[in-house]
Amino acid sequence: MAEPTYKRILLKFSGEALMGDSSFGISPEVMANVAREVVELMDDGVQVAIVVGGGNIFRGEGLAGAGMDRVTGDHMGMLATVINALAFQDAIERQGRGVRVMSALRINQVCEEYIRRRAVRHLEKGRVVVFAAGTGNPFFTTDSAAALRAVEISADLMLKATKVDGVYDADPVTNPDAKRYDTVSYDDVLDQRLKVMDQTAIVLCRDHNMPLRVYDMTAAGDLKRIVFGATDVGTLVTSDAK
Repeated sequence: MAEPTYKRILLKFSGEALMGDSSFGISPEVMANVAREVVELMDDGVQVAIVVGGGNIFRGEGLAGAGMDRVTGDHMGMLATVINALAFQDAIERQGRGVRVMSALRINQVCEEYIRRRAVRHLEKGRVVVFAAGTGNPFFTTDSAAALRAVEISADLMLKATKVDGVYDADPVTNPDAKRYDTVSYDDVLDQRLKVMDQTAIVLCRDHNMPLRVYDMTAAGDLKRIVFGATDVGTLVTSDAK
């Protein structure tokens, strides 16, 4: 049987990706589908970590623009990510696999606090680790948290799960002529201000040579194909892209 190309991965989900066709909250169907794909990878011996946003529940930056204190808004957003992380925990446990939620904020009654060595040990023991509360600091996005955690746990690949099939030079929803990249370099993402992740996350990936693949989470089977080495799925962001 084929062996997975990537042995340890970090998956980044935005909160909005968990809404499905709803305008708010968590879609049980989306969560169950993601959990099944994660468990399939675990059955193949892949170690899986997850970072999840909170935009389906609360966006601190948005309310800050309306006058709320930005630090307060960001802390509220971090708590929203904990809610999503606990939903991931439940969905994966219902698939019969071990999972730990680790928060950058101390909420010891509902989850563990983040300790890097403990997180790596959970992965080595075959548990999914869901990182919550971003970096634990205001003004940093969950994209930056995903890049940071991917580097800290020495992931082989970071994946950003979206509702589009890769990185485009324009919004493919509004521009039918938008060009999709098969590969693109970190520097090109920064120079062209391509909408992949925020600049802090991209710089972290670039400086630590962390490969990033953007893919369509709604396409069944694509996640597994990527982990097993498929190069025709989504867009690969690396330092040496042509």
